[in-house]
Amino acid sequence: MAELRKARDLALLDAIDAMDREPFEGKVWRAVREGRDPTLGSPSQSRWCNGLFDILYTSLERDGAIAEINALLSSQPVFPSKMRWDCYELSIRATKTLRIADLPMLQKLGVDVATFQERRYDQTQAIADAAFFLGFDGLIAPSARWACSNLMLFTSRLQPSDIELAADAGVPIDWTEWRRANRYKPPSDA
Repeated sequence: MAELRKARDLALLDAIDAMDREPFEGKVWRAVREGRDPTLGSPSQSRWCNGLFDILYTSLERDGAIAEINALLSSQPVFPSKMRWDCYELSIRATKTLRIADLPMLQKLGVDVATFQERRYDQTQAIADAAFFLGFDGLIAPSARWACSNLMLFTSRLQPSDIELAADAGVPIDWTEWRRANRYKPPSDA
């Protein structure tokens, strides 16, 4: 039997539909396992995806992209140090991006910002699902892992030429060095 889908929150749909659809053209960063195409999205059960559409997670800062993967790997019982990860710079063109500028705006959309850094995804997934449903091609939102913004793209809404490598090769991530040099930088309220 097929799983029943929960109805979308009409107030959330109205709030998001009232927001501007902004163009985004620029460089972003993406950290991926060695051998994975950094321009491909996929469905996932994650902060900004409920598994029903393909999403490409990127960050506006290199360390933001690495911090997101570091948080994921750090949740393992043993940090998987043998696996190689690379960080790529991508050139992105999107025309209908939802911009959630800061934590107060997230809070207005129903996110408990006191627990935003935790792995409680119900409301952020609902926001992304509503944005996808309303025809946005991505969303910019504060990172839960670094003091920067992330750009999540709904790849089915974009052409392949809208997501391109800015350089031919990714830069290997030295986890020992990165973790030594960087400490968690929480998102700001500004």
